[in-house]
Amino acid sequence: MNEKLREDPGDLTEETVDRNPIAQFQKWFGDAAATGMHLPEAMTLATATKEGRPTARLVLLKNVDKDGFVFYTNYRSAKAKELDENPFAALVFYWPQLDRQVRIDGAVSRVSARESDEYFQTRPRESQLGALASPQSEIIASRDVLEERFRELERQYEGRPIDRPEHWGGYRLKPARIEFWKSRPGRLHDRILYELQPDGSWSIKRLAP
Repeated sequence: MNEKLREDPGDLTEETVDRNPIAQFQKWFGDAAATGMHLPEAMTLATATKEGRPTARLVLLKNVDKDGFVFYTNYRSAKAKELDENPFAALVFYWPQLDRQVRIDGAVSRVSARESDEYFQTRPRESQLGALASPQSEIIASRDVLEERFRELERQYEGRPIDRPEHWGGYRLKPARIEFWKSRPGRLHDRILYELQPDGSWSIKRLAP
């Protein structure tokens, strides 16, 4: 057998992956963070309008647990409007240092106001002010307009705590499918797909590269 095609400890097999895809993701995320790479939590978020027209952008993962993957944004932004129309989305993580990719899709819903409040208070003060200052996705006359609004808010909130604005908060994607991809020689990559079953369990299948 070609030595380059033999499995190594980093390859994906149906026998070695965790039975729970969230646990498998957390393991891979920990591996990515351990490399020291910049922003291992960066993920592509793809949404679509009710007509099915897609858009994609990078956002940051802020939490992942058994309930899903959490990110935060302006509820008046383009992505939020699309999620209001079509509450399904896809995520992609790519960690080139490890030759690994994770694809996730499922339904999206807003997190509770309490959860958004708690996270907002952990943000740097400048980021809190930025959430108030920026009418995300709207057309503005110039950067000067944005910076002046930021300075006004700095003066307004000087010496005071900043409450989360109602138009800003979190979303949680509850996964229905999670695919783990690992590069291998000859483009014979490993692809392991988890699919959520009606009873809450996960099926595990291998896909051709």
